[in-house]
Amino acid sequence: MNTDIDIARAAKKQHISEIAAKLEIPNEHISPYGHDKAKVNLDYIETLKDRPDGKLILVTAISPTPAGEGKTTTTVGLGDGLNRIGKKAMIALREPSLGPCFGMKGGAAGGGKAQVVPMEDINLHFTGDFHAIGAAHNLLAALIDNHIYWGNDLGIDSRRIAYKRVIDMNDRALREIANGLGGPGNGYSRTDGFDITVASEIMAIFCLASDMNDLRERIGNIIVAETRERTPIRAKQLDADGAMATLLKDALNPNLVQTLENNPAFIHGGPFANIAHGCNSVIATKAALKLADYVVTEAGFGADLGAEKFFDIKCRKAGLKPEAAVIVATVRALKMHGGVAKDELTGENVEAVQKGCANLVRHIQNVKKFGVPVVVAINQFIHDTDAEIAAVQAAASEEGVEAILASHWANGGEGTEALANKVVDIIEGGSAQFAPLYHLDMPLFEKIETIAKNIYGAGDVAADKTVRDRLHQFEQQGFGNLPVCMAKTQYSFSTDMNLRGAPSDHTVTVREVRLSAGAEFIVAVCGDIMTMPGLPRVPAANHIHVDEDGLIQGLF
Repeated sequence: MNTDIDIARAAKKQHISEIAAKLEIPNEHISPYGHDKAKVNLDYIETLKDRPDGKLILVTAISPTPAGEGKTTTTVGLGDGLNRIGKKAMIALREPSLGPCFGMKGGAAGGGKAQVVPMEDINLHFTGDFHAIGAAHNLLAALIDNHIYWGNDLGIDSRRIAYKRVIDMNDRALREIANGLGGPGNGYSRTDGFDITVASEIMAIFCLASDMNDLRERIGNIIVAETRERTPIRAKQLDADGAMATLLKDALNPNLVQTLENNPAFIHGGPFANIAHGCNSVIATKAALKLADYVVTEAGFGADLGAEKFFDIKCRKAGLKPEAAVIVATVRALKMHGGVAKDELTGENVEAVQKGCANLVRHIQNVKKFGVPVVVAINQFIHDTDAEIAAVQAAASEEGVEAILASHWANGGEGTEALANKVVDIIEGGSAQFAPLYHLDMPLFEKIETIAKNIYGAGDVAADKTVRDRLHQFEQQGFGNLPVCMAKTQYSFSTDMNLRGAPSDHTVTVREVRLSAGAEFIVAVCGDIMTMPGLPRVPAANHIHVDEDGLIQGLF
């Protein structure tokens, strides 16, 4: 059987100018990166502002397991399916991070016959956006230490620098470091650390900015440190915003590629959903809505993380109104939520599927709380049995939701025709009444409690006095009206990654809160989640190489 990479290499790609032409984008408004990818100029996107918007569809999923769910694959397949039934549709995805590619998760360009191409480029350096984001972020970090070295006119307290450095790689050794060692010529010594680039505030700003001016303003508003008197110091006080925005000028143009079926796709930005807000750029999504009648986008990990942040942060800030949501589930993953080990998933086990459906049911209930109608996509695997599929459909039906079998991995857009037709029916029914989960005038801790209790099923939220005092300080400084971005394990509704299914009445522990004044949200770090992941015992990197024919092997 062909692997994902074999299928991608066999793709009959069209020149990127032909893909742009399908969206009626003039050739002079794209900047090609080779023959199969290009950036679409922001100046052209600005001319689209008076066009009506298309319909926005979110693809989310059950809580992830090692068995796989296929959210990106389903997003691609649904986009192809909509085009196949005669709709003008495109997809909007995030760019993959190098960390998971060389760690354990692998790439994020879909799979089988539902992929975006060029798959290898997308999963590696692509158009260099992440490098630009990392460079802009680390420029500010360098300017902070440089300011202190040359006299510290702003009175920065080096013990209260909140701005870490970043790298787009999993590297646990960089979580906590000491810099400035080696004598006076190397600056003042202090403790520091690294986050992964996709967790950086610059990445969040990049994906939430509406245009270049908004980008620069948000960068300038980043609070990097405090004085001894606890006065905030912003990036614009270091005159950093202009140079940082300059580094991001080209990156801010969204990337245009294609699916295996030659349908258009924007892939732009890539914050993680377990430690950031998990959605592609506002610029790409809003541009897609002007260029197509239907836009399919995704939000990272399960609906408790990606979808909640998509609704409460991205849609709220960008004025987006999703018309439908697709929750992706697999029989295999539901078996794992029902207690079956990964190496025992091939045999029929209807009872485990029924038990695992508790996870699916809670995600359905959660998405409905935002006023968005739901359909379940059962991403088909070869060992799924009719009885197991019927169990998933029955569980969804009890929630008033249809679960549709989708075979896009094997059959591409043809395998999602039924799903595409159902999504169109939902949208044309006009039942969507989108609203965020909470009001922004709620106190910050109440926002955290609202998410934990209403979405995670928690019975309580634990936070020590230091955390509560910090939240109170944010409110006193005028940041109480910001939304909350929860940083939590993706594998469970709880903060225990091993607690599958739909646990209830557990306690969510908030160990730290961070102010992202430029991105305009508060990050609540829960449980033992890390903003700099580590590599597994046997990293995927160990098996990636270029063979004698110059082909990349091991990426998938």
